[in-house]
Amino acid sequence: MCKISAIQMCSSSKVDENIKAADKLIKEAAQNDAKLVVLPEMFAIMGIKPTDKIKEREEYNSGKIQDFLSKAAMTNDIWIVAGTIPIACRIHDKIRAACIVYDNHGNTVARYDKTHLFDATLSATESYRESDTTDAGNGHPVVVDTPVGKLGLAVCFDIRFPELFLQLYKKGAEIIALPSAFTVPTGTAHWEILTRSCAIQNFCYLIGACQSGKHDSGRETFGHSMIIDPWGKVLANHPKPGNGIIYADIDLEYLTKVRSAIPLTRLI
Repeated sequence: MCKISAIQMCSSSKVDENIKAADKLIKEAAQNDAKLVVLPEMFAIMGIKPTDKIKEREEYNSGKIQDFLSKAAMTNDIWIVAGTIPIACRIHDKIRAACIVYDNHGNTVARYDKTHLFDATLSATESYRESDTTDAGNGHPVVVDTPVGKLGLAVCFDIRFPELFLQLYKKGAEIIALPSAFTVPTGTAHWEILTRSCAIQNFCYLIGACQSGKHDSGRETFGHSMIIDPWGKVLANHPKPGNGIIYADIDLEYLTKVRSAIPLTRLI
């Protein structure tokens, strides 16, 4: 068994401030023997305006945020799933929400760009148009070999689209990292149901690392970071808002036992 961790944050609009907070939490996770840590969606910036993240965008494999992550992974001898980072794309006034994986030597080993963007009107006073500032990824499933198992990548709103997770399963994913920034209304109603259902439908571990609390813009995120086992059991949960870490052990022998007991024949 290997220990993994999910970091929960209430990120601000200041990149340097968020990097400092993430650095402290990554170090703590490593000191507690975690071999892999997952950061939340938009861990480096939750802007006052949706366009603020565009000002902080970086070229892939270059920039302050990515340099920090590479150094943190190497210094702490830990794999990092870097939530999402604003990465430059072909459209000058948009970014890609890139989930980048670093190995314990600081090397970039995988990248997945968020595919399903959150365009929603939840009430007369709460609406979101992520597609105004973010270019959608191509939807290709990404699975990477890690010391804790075969890791599939998805981001937040992707959880509502089970076909992506079917493809991750078919590519051999045993664990799925899900950096997120759920709203309070959708999180209250759906977060636990969706994440546990995903773990059960694909008999995989699921690591949900969340934004949580009230941000500089006034936006509130739901939090409740969770680690769920292949049977749908919640192994760890961070019910309080704000920064923190949760841990769980990944037991691939148990995963194999669950998958053997109820084989999934996927016809699609």
